[in-house]
Amino acid sequence: MKDSWTDGDIEQRARRRVDRKLGFYVHALVYVLVNLGLFGINHFTGGPRWHLMPLMGWGIGLAVHGIVVLATGSGVGLRERMVAAELERMKREY
Repeated sequence: MKDSWTDGDIEQRARRRVDRKLGFYVHALVYVLVNLGLFGINHFTGGPRWHLMPLMGWGIGLAVHGIVVLATGSGVGLRERMVAAELERMKREY
């Protein structure tokens, strides 16, 4: 099947992979920002360190997301640079 793929098919797959990677990066940014906020609330209100529970629980989910996205197989903007790099890699592969 790989022999019959067109450049359009490869580009479509590359765009999907890039979208997944960017989704992970957004997830990681939200994780950091929300957990910094929770830390700040916990720090200023005192008491036990409850902010560690969502940090660890969500961290496991983020790690799984990263493994799934990053373990599978920029001039104009980040997305376009990533698509171009993915296209080149996939063309060499197929």
